[in-house]
Amino acid sequence: MAQEIERKFLITGEAWRELAKGTAYRQGYLSTVKERTVRVRTIDDKGFLTIKGITVGATRAEYEYEIPAGDTNEMLDDLCEQPIIEKKRYKVPLDGFIWEIDEFGGVNEGLIVAEIELESEDQEFNKPDWIGDEVSGDPRYFNSNLIANPFTTW
Repeated sequence: MAQEIERKFLITGEAWRELAKGTAYRQGYLSTVKERTVRVRTIDDKGFLTIKGITVGATRAEYEYEIPAGDTNEMLDDLCEQPIIEKKRYKVPLDGFIWEIDEFGGVNEGLIVAEIELESEDQEFNKPDWIGDEVSGDPRYFNSNLIANPFTTW
């Protein structure tokens, strides 16, 4: 089984912006039930389908498949729960890890979070100065929850 182990943090300051170039993402959800989410997203001109299981600690099952971009765009426009997630993702390599920083737009404008994928939940890593409070266990920050409860309404 494929697994994802990641921790999520808020961002402080702007120093991270000098470290990477952003890529536009559009993503939407076909299912957002707690036990499983089914997501489609575009990254540049590619489409992806992702199925994720329930999160236990910082770990969950994850399966991802590339699908035709045209199909992805049709699903985003016609089948996905609305509003879809709009964000720019920045990848920052640091100390052997890749920090993924998501700067949200649309109804989640103003939210910026960083994620780091780990090999185990207790794996140690250095936090750069621009990493703030951890929000891994706060469901408000799950992308699938930002549809029904957008950041701009908090």
